[in-house]
Amino acid sequence: MERFIPEIRGTLRKNIIEVPDCIRKATGIRIFGKRIRSLAFTTDVAVIKNINADAIIAVYPFTPQPSITKAITMAADVPVFCGVGGGLTTGKRVVNLALDAEFEGAIGVVLNAPTSNETLRAVRKIIDIPIVVTVVSENTDIQARLDAGATIINVSGAAKTADIVKKIRDQFPEVPIIATGGPSEETILKTIEAGANAITYTPPTPAELFKISMERYRQELS
Repeated sequence: MERFIPEIRGTLRKNIIEVPDCIRKATGIRIFGKRIRSLAFTTDVAVIKNINADAIIAVYPFTPQPSITKAITMAADVPVFCGVGGGLTTGKRVVNLALDAEFEGAIGVVLNAPTSNETLRAVRKIIDIPIVVTVVSENTDIQARLDAGATIINVSGAAKTADIVKKIRDQFPEVPIIATGGPSEETILKTIEAGANAITYTPPTPAELFKISMERYRQELS
């Protein structure tokens, strides 16, 4: 029998973005005492302040900048995983960005799939927070990543995500795995069943949400 959960909403903050309920079926990953099942994939501070995800994963397709890390960690009410490079940004700069992210209060750093194991080892030597390494292919040498210092594996394999998760889980029963959930509850549940401990959810953009609001305003005023 499901237990009743009291819910409180404010008048001005009732329109928050809610992650799919099915993500609660994931076991979660406990980091520094905080259990994380859902991560919102966004760098938009308005979304960050108005979403009920357990954490934020702030990875973006530009060179990571300390000012962005600072803005996101200041805006968030939940733990933040910050991208620190590994693709376009390499070497010592990645190490410096990772250390800055830890100083700014990030709960973890995220390294892109192309990150070398040498860079991963260098980051591991300098920071104490978890290192999340993104995996996009089933051919990735997971053992080498773990040996180099990866704490959590982040699977982002598009349509192959669940299959990649299952392959990793079969080989490494206890490694923490974050994975993209896909476009529907069906794909999210499939990814969880494959062995993902936490799910990354991509929320709608403010432009998409505002379009819905504007259409409602037009109907009310017509």
